[in-house]
Amino acid sequence: MTMLKYAVVAAALMISATPALAEGQARIEIRGGIAWAGGGGGSEATGGLAAGYDFDLGEAGGVFAGVEVSADKILVDSTPVTFGGTARIGTHITENGRLFAAGGYTIDDEGDDALHFGAGYEHNFTASMYGKVEYRHFAVSNFPDIDTAVIGIGWRF
Repeated sequence: MTMLKYAVVAAALMISATPALAEGQARIEIRGGIAWAGGGGGSEATGGLAAGYDFDLGEAGGVFAGVEVSADKILVDSTPVTFGGTARIGTHITENGRLFAAGGYTIDDEGDDALHFGAGYEHNFTASMYGKVEYRHFAVSNFPDIDTAVIGIGWRF
């Protein structure tokens, strides 16, 4: 019971400190691109949706971190939709551009899963709309690894 009290106090402190530490933005995006498999596999078109939340770590315009949930599909009839959870960390490199690294976990409705990691660039077109390019490598458990390169458009609010 004592451990539970410490956990509750720690959670309350983290929640109360969050506004002081970071100002965040929710975001949604659509993306599309190409996926290819290792070991001589072919390439196919891919598309997806994502929703996430990014927040500055310290002063605005510096380092940021975020989390994202996504649904993506290689656009072949027999390929299931995959669902992912991703953490991101990056830095603003210009007033309108930022680089990031990403990593997380992906699973489909057939139980196949993968760890994924990659990197990307986002560029603000307006205060609320951005474009992005991103590469991800999927270390798939039961199949050859898969790589993707996508472009996307998103909105912050």
